[in-house]
Amino acid sequence: MRKSTLLISFVLVAFTMITSCSKFRKIQKSDDWRVKYEAAIDYYENKDYYRSIILFEDIMPFIRGTEESELVQFYFAYAHYYQKQYIMSSHLFKTFYDTYRRSSYAEEAYYMYAYSLYKQSPDHNLDQTSTIEAIIALQNFLNKYPGSDKRSEATDLMDKLRLKLETKAYENAKLYYDLGIYKSALIAMDNFEKDYPDSKLNEDILYLKIKTGYDFAKASIPSKQKERYYDTIEHYETFIDKYPSSKYVKELEQVYANSLDQIEKLKENNL
Repeated sequence: MRKSTLLISFVLVAFTMITSCSKFRKIQKSDDWRVKYEAAIDYYENKDYYRSIILFEDIMPFIRGTEESELVQFYFAYAHYYQKQYIMSSHLFKTFYDTYRRSSYAEEAYYMYAYSLYKQSPDHNLDQTSTIEAIIALQNFLNKYPGSDKRSEATDLMDKLRLKLETKAYENAKLYYDLGIYKSALIAMDNFEKDYPDSKLNEDILYLKIKTGYDFAKASIPSKQKERYYDTIEHYETFIDKYPSSKYVKELEQVYANSLDQIEKLKENNL
């Protein structure tokens, strides 16, 4: 009984698929763009984005300049977005915006252009070119539409993207430290503080900067050591002022004490 039910179900599904394909081919062969237009809209509204894209592409040359063209291009961009073709959807939404700036869909199209770029943004350890492009696009959206309902969402997306850039910059600086390339690590940490003054990672960066400075001083030639230990002490004092309750305080107190000890030894040796 169960096998019979499964067989019937399979036959029905197969029949439906064959009928659907046959219907689609018939529409494709039609010389009437209106038939294709109505079918494409129907496929789109029923979430069959693959078929809707094919039909939209077929009719675009014939509807250029018509009333239908605006909706087709808008749906065409969305169909690619729903297919997770974000590179194409970002291009299509931007093209739509540039073509129909006075459209009632213009604001949504520009947001979706920026959001498609956001969806392209990779993990923080990969190249962040698309992340930067997405941040710029989202900021442009906020500038163009300051009263948009999407303002809060766009701001949240920008925060997430900026965190990726901050995390990548932090990990690059830490990698220099881990490899013992202390001078480059300190430069990277200085740049981080300049580029991201409000970052939540600044406490970690300054902590790492103190440790790096101490190790850099320790590895330096004697004539450079005193100055670099003093730099470490200065960074420590800045840290304590900014983060007096930090989890790193106890560890850094030891670094501070060691720096003072090393300076005294250098003074004793007239260095």
